[in-house]
Amino acid sequence: MRQIILDTETTGIDPEAGHNIIEIGCVEMVKRKLTGNNYHRYIKPDREVEAEAIEVHGITNEYLADKPKFAVLADEFLEYIRGAELIIHNAAFDVGFMNAELARNGIAERIEDICQVTDTLALARKKYPGQRNSLDALCRRYGIDNSHRELHGALLDSEILADVYLSLTGGQTSLQLGQNGGGSEEEGEVIRRIDTAQLSLKVMRPSEDELAAHEAFLDLLDKKSDGAVWRRADADPVTH
Repeated sequence: MRQIILDTETTGIDPEAGHNIIEIGCVEMVKRKLTGNNYHRYIKPDREVEAEAIEVHGITNEYLADKPKFAVLADEFLEYIRGAELIIHNAAFDVGFMNAELARNGIAERIEDICQVTDTLALARKKYPGQRNSLDALCRRYGIDNSHRELHGALLDSEILADVYLSLTGGQTSLQLGQNGGGSEEEGEVIRRIDTAQLSLKVMRPSEDELAAHEAFLDLLDKKSDGAVWRRADADPVTH
């Protein structure tokens, strides 16, 4: 399935009070790989952007004055996201705004009708209950560099969220092997055996100089400890 990591910026916080979307940023991912087929648009709202919102995202009324209205972009936006899984942090906020914009422009479809929606905030709260799970907090937790994020921006936040989502849903969380050697499956993560017969692995042999350096290092270990463990293993090999 195509996955679209999506974020919006708005004139305020409540679509029911007439606030509008002013920026949409989307990053496409297929098979957990970014494709570069992104979608990014600024939108002229029906009302002024509140000062408090400008402090968050830095998008001014003057900048938006010559941008297209949502009605002009609606068809291309819906075509871009249709059938995809939307990955959104605090999805209720963005989906609520998108549905409000669709309804205002006489479009009967709702986002939930054409897309599956996954809320990364809900995923994070399930995985880290009682902890801070904002986008910034998750970046710190996973070591994701967001130092270039001085202001919120829909495309930038989507790019950061893509890294967070991959970290949040990837990696090996547990390993419980049964008698048949099978692995465990948790939160969509599967542990699989690798068929080494299908691999073409290059074998690197040490040079004479490298072997001599290794022996010199073992001599040093002999002096500083009760004999190098590698030499003891060679002298008394264990068979299985």
